Amino acid sequence: MSRKYFGTDGIRGTANEGFMTPDLALRVGQAAGHYFKRKSHHPKPTVLIGKDVRLSGYMFEYALVAGFTSVGFNCLLVGPMPTPAVAYLTRSMRADLGIMISASHNPFEDNGMKIFGPDGFKLSDANEEDLETLIDDMPPVLAAPDQIGKAVRIDDATGRYMEFCKNSVDGDLDLTGMRIVVDAANGATYKVASKLFWELGAQVIRLGTEPDGFNINRECGALHPENMASYVKDHGADLGIALDGDGDRLIICDEKGQVIDGDQIMAAVGSYMHKHGLLKGGAVVATQMSNMGLEKHLKSIGLDLIRTQVGDRYVMEAMREGGYNFGGEASGHLILSDYATTGDGLLAGLKFLEVMKAEGARASVLGSTFKAFPQKMNNIRLGNFDEAAALMGSDKTKAVVDAASEKLGGSGRVLVRKSGTEPLVRVMVEAEDMALVDEHLGHLTEQIQG
Repeated sequence: MSRKYFGTDGIRGTANEGFMTPDLALRVGQAAGHYFKRKSHHPKPTVLIGKDVRLSGYMFEYALVAGFTSVGFNCLLVGPMPTPAVAYLTRSMRADLGIMISASHNPFEDNGMKIFGPDGFKLSDANEEDLETLIDDMPPVLAAPDQIGKAVRIDDATGRYMEFCKNSVDGDLDLTGMRIVVDAANGATYKVASKLFWELGAQVIRLGTEPDGFNINRECGALHPENMASYVKDHGADLGIALDGDGDRLIICDEKGQVIDGDQIMAAVGSYMHKHGLLKGGAVVATQMSNMGLEKHLKSIGLDLIRTQVGDRYVMEAMREGGYNFGGEASGHLILSDYATTGDGLLAGLKFLEVMKAEGARASVLGSTFKAFPQKMNNIRLGNFDEAAALMGSDKTKAVVDAASEKLGGSGRVLVRKSGTEPLVRVMVEAEDMALVDEHLGHLTEQIQG
């Protein structure tokens, strides 16, 4: 099915342009309310709504409330809150669904909606397709005047989420004496992140904690770890933790200011979990984008790397289907499914610190668990999404990729994929040395593009 609204991670677009308007949010509220009301076992169904700190968040929050209350839903409003907190609170507070208003790592002018079921998991493709139909063609199911819902603000949501995070790691985790730089990206974690690490005993140097509605993700956070790295070196910190705008991913840097991406975090934490009998299924789940060095390392300690298409939702689906409990993306979405139902930057950061303390290792040691294969990517920009899909699906593209993959053999790999947010086809080559990457990437891009 061709999707009009839902992309790889919910609905997303530029606020007040195209379809991303208050009218859409109103219709999403009504459609999702109608859809989940049929599944609810509660006499008065409830939705939990959180948001990040974009200026347009107010507009979409109120529009969603109007939509949900008009079909008889009560709304629990938790205000600025990380995406994983919304997922957790949805199931913890027995809501029928949860919605996070955010465009994640995108700039302030964009916004979006991520929808969680009552179990705290993101919706499946099938659920999203059902909602796509209802958003445009929902039958008139407005509530009677005496059945209209109401909205209440939940004041203790931050504290609930913080205690969940603390209870998800070693109960003896004591960060006393540690100096940590925390960059909240002027986003949804601007209150909770620094407070969480401080309450566990750390001395916290704060960055990105002054949101103004416009500066979310702007030259800060996980997209710009150089700021965190500079602060780590200037303040002699033990490590830095940078989150993205909605707090579902993180990038770490070590005491030397060297960046540690999601693959290295997965290698360190996955190895630790395996060593202590905590890793289920004998594998870590990652996406097509994860480095071959990670795969090689896991194989050396008797573990498999299960690859999925890009998107933490697909990582989570593979984990559930295969009985695995740890996975993520190189971009920093890390999922610890014994505790969480989606990527959680703060939880992953705490788990990394738990491993540091338990192993008595510095961040620089854990952050170099494997030697990464060099990797480069070219983008082929097309006129529209249909052109990108056609290029991806062509026999010529498949033949060119197959030939390059065969030539590289076990010393590298080729990945060609369509962007879920732009009319782009991304061409990536990874190999044991940069000379091989350079040799193949330009030629491969020319062949596909020509």
